[in-house]
Amino acid sequence: MGRLARVDGLNSNLNLNGSVSPRAMPRIGEWGPDEVPTTRKKKRQRWWTILVAVLVLAAVIAFGYFAYLQLRGF
Repeated sequence: MGRLARVDGLNSNLNLNGSVSPRAMPRIGEWGPDEVPTTRKKKRQRWWTILVAVLVLAAVIAFGYFAYLQLRGF
């Protein structure tokens, strides 16, 4: 028992809701939480967010370069 007591904190608690109020808990369906995005959807959303951020940054830089050229008279 002495050896197992030291690693007792490494066991995961499967109650992921913890002390959250019932209003904040997701509804539980047959195979897991309902209306919670899957890992694949979250991964896809992350890539879309990065892509949009890069495109917005490129548009801002392009506009800045265009404005710079207009101010210089080119």
